[in-house]
Amino acid sequence: MTKKLDVGGQAVIEGVMMRGPDSMVIAVRAPDGSIVVKDDKWVPIIKRYPILKLPFVRGAIVLIESMVNGMQALSFSASVAMDEEAEQAARDAEAAGATAEEVDKAREDAKPSETLTAGAIAVSLASAMALGAALFIYLPHAGATFLTNVFNGLPLTTEAPVASPTFHAIVGLIKMLVFVSYILLIRRMPDIKRVFQYHGAEHKSIHAYEAGQELTVENAKSWPTFHPRCGTSFLVFVILISIFFFAGVFPLVPFPPDLAGWKLNLLQASIKIPMMVPIAGIGYEFIKFAGKLDKGSKLMRWISWPGWAMQQLTTIEPDDEQLEVALTSLKRALEHEGALEPTYENVRFLAPANAAAAVAVEV
Repeated sequence: MTKKLDVGGQAVIEGVMMRGPDSMVIAVRAPDGSIVVKDDKWVPIIKRYPILKLPFVRGAIVLIESMVNGMQALSFSASVAMDEEAEQAARDAEAAGATAEEVDKAREDAKPSETLTAGAIAVSLASAMALGAALFIYLPHAGATFLTNVFNGLPLTTEAPVASPTFHAIVGLIKMLVFVSYILLIRRMPDIKRVFQYHGAEHKSIHAYEAGQELTVENAKSWPTFHPRCGTSFLVFVILISIFFFAGVFPLVPFPPDLAGWKLNLLQASIKIPMMVPIAGIGYEFIKFAGKLDKGSKLMRWISWPGWAMQQLTTIEPDDEQLEVALTSLKRALEHEGALEPTYENVRFLAPANAAAAVAVEV
């Protein structure tokens, strides 16, 4: 009997990215109906630097690496989705009497780059982290400070009562409201709705693999769109863990006695940023633990309920064609790991397999 590999993924524009221990595959439904597959070499940083594998450390590393991989996958999927617009630009140029060289140039100009440069990834990552800090650290801290001061009849410039567990509970509530509001807002967009469908397809496909079933659309359809190891669940746990973490740590932090008012509030909010590293580490270990539990057990259902509730918003039931894309990505990733020898139909591979093969671990 072989142990199932840890496989995770991410929904992208009209497709799914799947990652195995030593592989990363992106499968996207092209405008012509075919499935375009790109294989990327992926050597996790925690394999290059084993010290980063330490529990409660690896969580933050995996989160940042996942964000980088996600940006690369989104860039590629966008380029495939834009192929039809590039072809239309070429047809328009041809209809206008352009030369063959001009037609080719019009086609290439209309295509976005398939890959992001290291600089572009760094800028995007920094922008995403800055926005995340603004929405989930500074805004909730300021909001909770305002509410507690109003409720207690204090001047609005009074510093936050960071020694109070109630204050951190209010901060956590505001974070959750921001998160839910954001998801509800983008869920109304047609393109994002399709991404959420591919998110559901990703989960269904992984469920079928973990159950040892043949990776077919019919088998995957029977599984739920919820998965305990989902990034959505991770974010929910990070928010919940942060409430207890900050409530326990902040009373122990010695703040400068000469600081007060908004300056002290700014410092208090800012020091939460480095504290997110251990919080992310705890959250990562939590979802890893939940993912190892029996999926039918009461314990798994109980501890996974917050993530399950949020995934009702971030996943949508996929159609058969979306499941086909997710399964293609999963099968290709497993093929690189030496865990599967699949066959493919209506699939175009844009790059040779270059991920290191790995044999499934024996129990």
